[in-house]
Amino acid sequence: MIKEWIAEYKPRNADEASQALREIMQEIALAGLSRGAFFEKAAFYGGTALRIFHGLDRFSEDLDFSLLEVNPKFTLDPFFPAIEAEFDAMGLKVSIREKKKTLVNNIDSAFLKPDTVWRELVLEGTIPQNGLDQKPSVTIKLEVDREPPLGFDTEEKLLIKPVSFYVKCFTLPHLFAGKMHALLFRKWKENVKGRDWYDMEWYIKKGIPLDLNHFVMRARDSGDWKEATISEKGFHDLLEHKIKTVNMDRVKADIRRFIANPERLDIWSSAYFLDLVKHLKIA
Repeated sequence: MIKEWIAEYKPRNADEASQALREIMQEIALAGLSRGAFFEKAAFYGGTALRIFHGLDRFSEDLDFSLLEVNPKFTLDPFFPAIEAEFDAMGLKVSIREKKKTLVNNIDSAFLKPDTVWRELVLEGTIPQNGLDQKPSVTIKLEVDREPPLGFDTEEKLLIKPVSFYVKCFTLPHLFAGKMHALLFRKWKENVKGRDWYDMEWYIKKGIPLDLNHFVMRARDSGDWKEATISEKGFHDLLEHKIKTVNMDRVKADIRRFIANPERLDIWSSAYFLDLVKHLKIA
C-alpha cells in the first residue's frame, strides 16, 4: 500500500518521493496517536496541520502539538506502542528516540521552551520508491508543548488514510496567530524560515482572519510582549518593521526546497509584503 500511496503524489524524483513518504509517515503517526486517545489531551497545530487538513501547497517536517491543559509531567511514552503498532500494520518499522535541543543547534523550532517534549520517529529498513529499492533518510519530529498559552479553539478534522480517524486541530484563526507569533519572534536572526512567510501569504490570500487575542497570549508566554493587549496598529507596526529588516534572499532560499514552483517567489520583496499585509484581516 505504501508504494501505491507514494505514487498518488506523482513524484518526479527521489527527493519528491521522500517528501511524499515523510507526509505519509506523518499521517500514520497521527493515526497511531488517535488510536491511543492522544487527542483527548492535545491538539495539532503548525505548518503540517495546515498542509494536511487545509491544502497548504508546501511540504512540512514536524508534528507540533499543544496540550489542552497545562501538565508539566506529561510524557509521550504511553503513546509509543500505538504509534509503533500503526506503522507495523503498514509494513514499516520505526524507532522512537528522544530529541535533545540546545540553543546552539536549534534552527527548526520557533522557541526554546524547557517544557516542550521532543521526540523523533526514524524510518528503519528500505521501501520501494518509484521502482527503486533504497533506504530513504526520513525523520519525523514530534513536539508537544506541556505548558502552552491557552485560549485557543479547536475542531475535529477527518483523515481517511491509513484508516478513517479524527484529529483535534487548532482552528484557522488560531493557527494563523501561532504562525505570526513565530514569524515575528523567532529567536535567531540569521537563520530565517521562509516557510513562515509562505504561510502568511497563504493565510492572507485565503482571507483567513488572525485571532489577535491568541497572538498576544503566545507573545506574552514567550516573553516577547509585556502588555495585556495589542492594538491592530501595534501589530501592524511590528509586522512592517519585520518586513523592512528581514533578509529576503534568505527567506526565499529557505522555502525553495518545500515548494514545487519556485517561480512563485519572483514577486517576493519587502515592497510586495508591505502591500500584501494591508489585506491581512484581524479577528
